[in-house]
Amino acid sequence: MATNESLKLVDEALQAGNCGWAIRNMENYLAAWPEQHTSEKLAEVREDYSRMEDYWLHGGEDPQRADLYQRLLQRMYVLYANVVHYHRMKASPYQNSLYTRVRQGQRNWSLAAIRQEMEGFVSNVAMLQLEPDDKRKAKSVALYKDHQQQMNQLFEYVLTSRQWSDGVGDKFVEMLTSPTIDTIDQQLLIAAVMLSLLNQFDMAKFRTLTEVYRLSQDEAVRQRALVGWVLSASETYRKVYPEQRELLLKLLQSEQVCQELTELQIQLIYCLNEEKDSRTIQKEIMPDLLKSSSKMMANDIETEEERLEEVLHPEVSEERMEHLENSMRRMQDMQKEGVDVFYHGFSQIKRYPFFYDISNWLVPFYAQHPDIAQFMTNSKNLYLLNKVFAANVFCNSDKYSFVVAIHDVINQLPQQVREMLQRGEFSADELGESIEPSVALERRLYLMDIYRFFRLYPHRAELANPFDVTADEMGGCDFFSLSLLSDTPIEKYKVQIVRQLKKHQMNRAAQRLLQTFAASCRDMQYYLWTQDYDHALQLNPRHERALLGKGRQLYDQGRYEEALTWFEQLTDYYPEKTSNQLYVAICLVQLERYEEALKPLYRLNYEQPDNNAVNRVLAWTLTCQGKLEQAANIYEQLVGREQQKDDDLKNYGYCLWLQGRVGRASELFRQYSQRYQQNTVLQADFFDIDWLKKRGINDVEINMMLSLV
Repeated sequence: MATNESLKLVDEALQAGNCGWAIRNMENYLAAWPEQHTSEKLAEVREDYSRMEDYWLHGGEDPQRADLYQRLLQRMYVLYANVVHYHRMKASPYQNSLYTRVRQGQRNWSLAAIRQEMEGFVSNVAMLQLEPDDKRKAKSVALYKDHQQQMNQLFEYVLTSRQWSDGVGDKFVEMLTSPTIDTIDQQLLIAAVMLSLLNQFDMAKFRTLTEVYRLSQDEAVRQRALVGWVLSASETYRKVYPEQRELLLKLLQSEQVCQELTELQIQLIYCLNEEKDSRTIQKEIMPDLLKSSSKMMANDIETEEERLEEVLHPEVSEERMEHLENSMRRMQDMQKEGVDVFYHGFSQIKRYPFFYDISNWLVPFYAQHPDIAQFMTNSKNLYLLNKVFAANVFCNSDKYSFVVAIHDVINQLPQQVREMLQRGEFSADELGESIEPSVALERRLYLMDIYRFFRLYPHRAELANPFDVTADEMGGCDFFSLSLLSDTPIEKYKVQIVRQLKKHQMNRAAQRLLQTFAASCRDMQYYLWTQDYDHALQLNPRHERALLGKGRQLYDQGRYEEALTWFEQLTDYYPEKTSNQLYVAICLVQLERYEEALKPLYRLNYEQPDNNAVNRVLAWTLTCQGKLEQAANIYEQLVGREQQKDDDLKNYGYCLWLQGRVGRASELFRQYSQRYQQNTVLQADFFDIDWLKKRGINDVEINMMLSLV
């Protein structure tokens, strides 16, 4: 049996919460793929399980049996997860290289040594202030360089680490919340823990992130921890680790936590829609910006004729400026909503050597980073960058991209341009409006870092990717639909998420989330979303949208008599709505009660002669009744207007066909066909055959018309 098939049986047993089955399948796996250390660990679990099983078989009562069974199940999961980790490292050349490299060195990887290094760095930075000026810079460069290398190694070590014990997790919580360790180091380590968790669920690492989120006084650290445990929350091993839900329940007692989770879920939805938003920016906004900007920049070199044109037609320049401002405003509005407007622009710069180290993708921006420190020490450059970064629109990854790109090109710019940039003589408004620092902004910028990593990092395919939407439109970002959160205080916030999902046309995800709504949260809006109009009307028998939905639901099922009853109620309650009266008329037409349908239609046509919706229904009713001349006059007006609909062409074709104007009818059918079916071969059901036959059109004529079209 192949490795993955053998381990799959162990995995299935763990997901089912069956410890005995997991043990037997792991024994089968080790028989085919022996490994001494794992076999020894399994033998210990097997011995403890057998002892418990034997006591149970002999009728022994043990009040601790359930707890003991759970602990054995968790020990089996750790065994399984470490075996999977081994195979993942072997199957991933990149991860295996990281795993091997950091563990073959001479570095001491004890937790005490790791903490001592990080705390020693903070002390050494503080001691730099005591150094003479002529030595301080060189010592600073060496100090930050050594530390960056150490942190990159630690990042890789944590990323490729096996399952943690609870003790290891507790030590990391202490380090990640300690005021004696630099916040940049803490934030970077949290990103490494998240990546490791995404590869394989680890309860100790998950608990570490939730505890850091709960205990840290540093908002940047808290928000990274929040993103980490949300993206790595897993229901797969819920029976192995029921305490995962218990942890979340404690957190969700806080209104602030619920609000932050809601904001985060909405921000994740925007991340998943980045590709669509980028297309909008590239195809609709950027061409206008570039066109308008280039014309305005050309003002200094315009010809005499162009100057004369400017005098004679000053409104052209004003319109151009207004067009530019509208494009800028549209982009800024998208940015305010949460759209990542800079992803496309910075994506190419991620190929710089700076991004060869995996940790550099997720490290917070700091001017002393060894790869940019030399450029940042120039006070003129610093003035420029501070002005750009003050807008708070760039994530850390894009800040590094901006610096390395400017460093590459600044010496190639004309002297005047270079001086202008260094003096800050430019408008930062082109980056969008400055954003006030906030918790939501901190989280949003970190999500932008993560998104760039998973979209652009060369070895991203070898890592579990929460933004992979090939199997599901929400990828691994659908936190609110987890049953881990069912019947928790988060329920009342689900409505906001459904609205966002529907706004972004993520309807499958919206329906999945609606299925998780607690009974206590199923209000009128819920029943309208789920199209359960019977329950909606029980709440409010006169609710307009519910009445309309019920009527349309019955109409779509071909139950026209029943639909008519609901539409008539709708008209009684809301007689001022023209659309409601049209629904009644359409039902009457389907029931072939044409005279009844025409009475309100004639009145509406008299009151609203330019209402295309009224004219459309009136024309079709007249066609069905055989008043073809009147119908043709209305259709001729409809197909000649900009608001023409495709069905107007087809229905007018029917009208002309019944009049015997076959040639003109075929032209209209052909136009309709080209729009509706993109020139595919027409089938017999292109026409409503029963309707035509009732009006004297036979099979031969239908086939001849199909051929003609």
